[in-house]
Amino acid sequence: MQTILVTGGGGYIGSHVVKRLLREGYTVVALDNFSRGFREPLEILKKYGELHVVEGDVTKKEDLKKLFNKYKIDALMHLAALCSVDESMKKPELYLKNNSFGTLKLLEAMQDSRVEKLIFSSTCAVYGNAKYLPIDEAHPTKPENTYGESKLIAEREIEKFGNLHGLKYVILRYFNVCGADSDGVIGDSKKPSELLVQNAVRGALHIEDFKITYQKADTKDGTPIRDYIDVEDLVEAHMEALSYLNDDKPSEIINLGNGIGWSVKEIISAVKKELGVDFKVSKGSERKGEYGQVYADITKAKLSLHFNPQKTLADSVKSLAKWYNRKPNGYKR
Repeated sequence: MQTILVTGGGGYIGSHVVKRLLREGYTVVALDNFSRGFREPLEILKKYGELHVVEGDVTKKEDLKKLFNKYKIDALMHLAALCSVDESMKKPELYLKNNSFGTLKLLEAMQDSRVEKLIFSSTCAVYGNAKYLPIDEAHPTKPENTYGESKLIAEREIEKFGNLHGLKYVILRYFNVCGADSDGVIGDSKKPSELLVQNAVRGALHIEDFKITYQKADTKDGTPIRDYIDVEDLVEAHMEALSYLNDDKPSEIINLGNGIGWSVKEIISAVKKELGVDFKVSKGSERKGEYGQVYADITKAKLSLHFNPQKTLADSVKSLAKWYNRKPNGYKR
């Protein structure tokens, strides 16, 4: 069985990817600098299979050299990233260093070690304001924030390495991610979270006050519209992408979402209905760099990866409630 390197393995999505890989019998090397990721989920996940946890930074050549010298890596899933839109507008240098420069250093290390398969965690933020809906992969890329720009730069680096050095890759452009592990073993532990569904569930469970941070949008109810994909569906797409590369198919860029747009008000109503509770909604500080509405055309994901989302929004809300009831304060640092 292959050995897969997962960067950002201690993060929200990364830990779910690690769990699935281990359950499928892969050996996993999880790299994280633990500035925002957590050690605790990785310790929990060691019971599922052969997991090697490496503390290191993708921006540091020596950390990467040491890792690739120690482990024979067959494929890489690159999820290590800073991902706050608002923070990226206030501290652009952090995002360009971590997300863009870090990806370049990783690509160089892969080339030196002859690792030729990469699955990259990108974002719908590369598209910016929607010129048409739903958004397919041919949509123009014009990011409205530094987060999206940093990921687009990384995508172009990957494409260059593909063209020049034979790297095989699948770039996955995530839309908004929600939900938690259906077993309740791991979940989202960001504090504070930037994710709407997570925050609404926390508000419904009275863990913390729920605040809206959007700017008024030109939509049916005046609130932004987004496409929400459950984290376990997202993980399934990563597994299909790995199979796709193992079958020596051509490199691709693929959207991952549900293909459905939900407004902020609709999400709040859905959480209240699913959990059978009302909760106070107050106004927080408006976030910068956001846009009105985006939702995905996932035709390519269905055709190339045989991807069909299985989880409903209600499933995501229930799994989050299960997780937050067990770990209301998240993982320990």
